[in-house]
Amino acid sequence: MSDHKVTIIDGKAVAQTIRSEIAAEVCRLSETYGKVPGLAVVIVGQRKDSQSYVNMKRKACAEVGIKSIDLDLPENVSESELISKVHELNVNPDVHGILVQLPLPKHINEEKILTEISLGKDVDGFHPLNIGKLAMKGRDPLFVPCTPKGCIELLTRHGITIKGKNAVVVGRSNIVGLPVSLLLLKEDATVTIVHSRTKEPESIVRNADIIIAAAGQAAMIKGSWIKPGAAVIDVGTNAVDDPSKKSGYRLVGDVDFQEACKTAGCITKVPGGVGPMTVAMLLKNTLDGAKRVIEG
Repeated sequence: MSDHKVTIIDGKAVAQTIRSEIAAEVCRLSETYGKVPGLAVVIVGQRKDSQSYVNMKRKACAEVGIKSIDLDLPENVSESELISKVHELNVNPDVHGILVQLPLPKHINEEKILTEISLGKDVDGFHPLNIGKLAMKGRDPLFVPCTPKGCIELLTRHGITIKGKNAVVVGRSNIVGLPVSLLLLKEDATVTIVHSRTKEPESIVRNADIIIAAAGQAAMIKGSWIKPGAAVIDVGTNAVDDPSKKSGYRLVGDVDFQEACKTAGCITKVPGGVGPMTVAMLLKNTLDGAKRVIEG
């Protein structure tokens, strides 16, 4: 096995290609109709991780020419106040996408807020109707959640066939695990979901041609779990202590990367794999929402 050569799927490079495509489209909309896509980013409170995600999204908008409308609300904002802000954005014609950064503070009902976002502006793809359509055969949601969409895009842009393959999704969260399994099903894969109550997960993962790891557990998937030649998309971002780093920690995925490289056919890195794709897909969803409105 020593001569085994794994392909590293470079999410950063793929995301950059997609951003260039989006920038060209935004430019065309601006020249043809005098309008550009607008993304409203709503953040409640001062969570460090949420703030860094939001800044990244705002920067990405600027890079492709999407107008970013920022709404920073205090931690103690009431649920009804947040809902009325969302309603204002729903009727604002310059806003084509609304993103409410999760998690929200404990006193606010997340589901209630997400349901208030106009279906045509739900660029995160978490509105129950969008998820419902994703789950149904022959129906297409207006928007697909960004991280799952990014996972599929990485596979297809690397020429990996999904149709008829055994795909195993590790994790069943509403944000990644569940929607990515629905997307794989739409692409005609045979899908198995492994979660915390699954018995003998390694024997199931070992059968996978495609593995999507989204469990949120550092290096949970060992090299021995991976079938030779499998495609591995690692969605996990887990902080592990590392005194040699300035921050005192480093980010690792849900897959033991070093070990997995010995058997996998191709694999994403953490960081630099799925992360940049999530932001690129958010921009793509915003562009698509804008095109529906601007081009009619």
